[in-house]
Amino acid sequence: MDWIYLHGLAVETTIGIYAWERAIKQRVVLDLELAVDIHAAAANEDINHTVSYQAVAESLTRFIEASEFLLVETMAESIAQLIMSEFQVTHVRLKLGKPSAIANARDVGVMIERSLSESQSVAK
Repeated sequence: MDWIYLHGLAVETTIGIYAWERAIKQRVVLDLELAVDIHAAAANEDINHTVSYQAVAESLTRFIEASEFLLVETMAESIAQLIMSEFQVTHVRLKLGKPSAIANARDVGVMIERSLSESQSVAK
């Protein structure tokens, strides 16, 4: 299996359960890994046969900046579903951090792994 990754994407958004968090923008940081077959892209050197990490970064930045979530868990689920539907990716690994959430911690957040087959079985 091949993976395209995007690590350290930082975006400002409204995230949190406390009133003070809802009144400010906070930075979230994403590490994303996408299962993508890159054989055709490598053989033809054609971006149309792979997933553009630039397009992924732009899409996620727009989505996160426009969103307001209470929980990083909900944001992570929404990001995984967006990536799988918009970019026809079958498997996603995501680490979503909220670095300013705990004063004495460098980062806190969630890590999730989702696949298209998993989300289709949940929908049934």
